[in-house]
Amino acid sequence: MSDDDSTESEPTPDADDGRDWPPDPDERGPSDDSAPSASERGDATADDPPADDPDRESVGRATAEDVGSGGGSSTTPRIAGPQKLDVLTIPYQIAQQGLSIAIALFVFGGGSASALFGSGRSLLAIGAIVAILLGIAAFVGYFVARYRRFEYELTADTFDIRSGVLSRRKREIPLRRIQNVDISQNVVQRALGVAEVGLETAGGGGTEAQLRYVGVDDAEALQSEISRLSRVAKADDGETAATDEERFETVFSITERELGILALISVDLRIASFLFFGASIFAPSAASMAQPDNWWEYGLGIDSLIGAFLGPLAALGAIAALALVSGVLNAARYYGFRLDRGEEELRYERGLLQKFRGTIPLSKVQTLTLEENVLARALGYAALTIETAGYTPTGGESNGSQSAIPVAERDRVVSLARSLEAFDGSGLERPPKRARLRYGFRYAIGLAILVALLYVGTMVTDFQLYWYVPLVAAPLVPVAAHYKWKNRGYALGEDHVVTRNGFWVRRQKVVPYHRVQTVFSSQTIFQRRRDLATVTVDTAGSQSLTGQDAKAVDIDAEAAERIREAVSDELYGALARRRRGRGRSGPAGDRVGQASGPGSTGDESGAPGD
Repeated sequence: MSDDDSTESEPTPDADDGRDWPPDPDERGPSDDSAPSASERGDATADDPPADDPDRESVGRATAEDVGSGGGSSTTPRIAGPQKLDVLTIPYQIAQQGLSIAIALFVFGGGSASALFGSGRSLLAIGAIVAILLGIAAFVGYFVARYRRFEYELTADTFDIRSGVLSRRKREIPLRRIQNVDISQNVVQRALGVAEVGLETAGGGGTEAQLRYVGVDDAEALQSEISRLSRVAKADDGETAATDEERFETVFSITERELGILALISVDLRIASFLFFGASIFAPSAASMAQPDNWWEYGLGIDSLIGAFLGPLAALGAIAALALVSGVLNAARYYGFRLDRGEEELRYERGLLQKFRGTIPLSKVQTLTLEENVLARALGYAALTIETAGYTPTGGESNGSQSAIPVAERDRVVSLARSLEAFDGSGLERPPKRARLRYGFRYAIGLAILVALLYVGTMVTDFQLYWYVPLVAAPLVPVAAHYKWKNRGYALGEDHVVTRNGFWVRRQKVVPYHRVQTVFSSQTIFQRRRDLATVTVDTAGSQSLTGQDAKAVDIDAEAAERIREAVSDELYGALARRRRGRGRSGPAGDRVGQASGPGSTGDESGAPGD
C-alpha cells in the first residue's frame, strides 16, 4: 500500500471495513440513491462513561468540535509523541540477518576463502580481511541507522510511521481503517522481551504495517490504545458510542483434553491419498504371491514375505507419523488458547513456540463458519472461525479466517456463535433428490475414466497397472453420492442466510443480511440438464477473494431465483431496520434487527425453498 493509499477518505464498497454499504449501485432500491450518511453506518453502542470523567457524554452525542479538538481525554493518545523501537532490535536483527549471510558464505564461498588464505599471497589476504571488516561495519551501521531513523507516533486520528535510511518515507494509517492489531513472539523474542506488532486494515491484502520490534508492555499498550482511539474515531462518524476502556470477559479457554482432540482431528485426511500411491508400488510384490507360477519362489521364502509386507507397513507407518507430527504442530499453535470478549471486540491469545495475541472487531464480522471434519463430527466436536471485512489476520494460518474456537464440543461452539450472531441453523433445506443422482453419475464416470486410463496404460506399456483394482470402489459410489447430498443445505432466517457444504470437512456459514455485498445465481452446463443452480452470497470478507463464499449448491433453479431475490430484499430491509434502530439499540453485540416489527421483510424470508 502506498502513502497515498493510506490516507483515502473512504473505501470502496467492495473493500469496505464492514459498514452498511449496498452491494451494487445498480441494484439499489428507490430509497437508496446515495451512500449512507455517517450517522447511518456501523453498530450503535451505549457504553457508560468512565467513573473518573462523569461529565463526559458519549461521542455520539458530543459536538464535532468536542470530538475533534483533541483536548478531551477521549481523543488524546496516552502514548504521547514519537516513539522508537526497542533498542534490542539492533542486535537481534544483526544476529538474525548475519547468521543467514554467514551460512550462505560458508556454503558457497568457504572453499574459495580457504584457497585464498592458503595461497601465500599475504597482500591479497590482508585486502580481503579489510574488505570483510568494512562490510561488517557497513552491515552493522545500516541496522543502527535504520533503528535511529524509524519512528512511530499515535495521534487522535492516525497511526504515523516515519522510516528509511537512504530515503525517507512517511505513512499515515487512519485509525478508523485499522481492522486488527496482532502481537506475535517467537521463542527468542520472548526470551528478549520484545514482540512484533502487525496492523491490518480494511481492504488490505496483507499486513499494512509492522513494528519490528517493541517491548512487550509497549506492544500491549499500543494494542489497547489503538483499539480505544479507533472506537473514538468511529464514534466521530456516528458508527458507535465511544468508550474509554473496554471490560473483557473470558468466554473460551482451551483445555488439555480439547488440545489433544485438536491434535487428533487436525490430521489432514488428504494424507490418505498416499495410500493409493503406496498400493501402486507394493501391490505387485504382494499380488505375485498369489500367482501359481511363482508360488514356490515367493510364497515360502522369508525374504519374499518381508518384501511383500514390510514395504506396505513401512509406508503406512510413515504416513501415520506424518499425520501425527502435523497434529502435534497444530496443537502447539493453539496451546494456551484463550478468547476474551468486550463490548466492541474479541481478543485472543495462543501459541507454545510462537505466541500470538490479536483482536477481532465485532462490528466488522462478515461471516461465521462452523467447521467439522469427519473425525470431529464423530467425536461431537467442532471449530468456529470468524471472517472480518477486507483482510483477516492469519497469524501463521493459511485459510484466511481467524479461529475464534479451535475446537470444542459442538453445542459449546454453537452457543458462542449465536452469542455473536443470533442465527437459527436448524431446518436446513437440502437440494432436491435429483442432485444426489447427479453426484452418483459424476463419481461413476470418474471411476470409469480411472479404470480406462489404467487399462490403456497396461495395454500400451510393459507395466502391469492392475486396472481392475479401482473397481472395488464401485459399491461406494451411491454411498458417497448420498453423503454429499446429505451434508448440503441452506436456510433463510429472519436476519441471516445459512449455507452448509462438504462431507470430509463440513462448513456451515452464517452471513447476516446486512453484510451481503452481492448475491447471484449460476448454472453449469451439467446443472442445466437437471434444472439445478447455485446461489452465491458474497461479502466483503477475505475468503470472497478465494471463492469460498457462502453457497447454496445444486438447488432447484426456480428456488434459486427466489432465494436470490429474497436475499437482496432482506439486505435492504436489514439496512433499513439497523438505521431505524441506531438511536435505541444497546451495545454492539446486540441485534438491532430485533427492533423491527412484524411488518419487516424478514417475515417472508423463509418462503423460498426447494
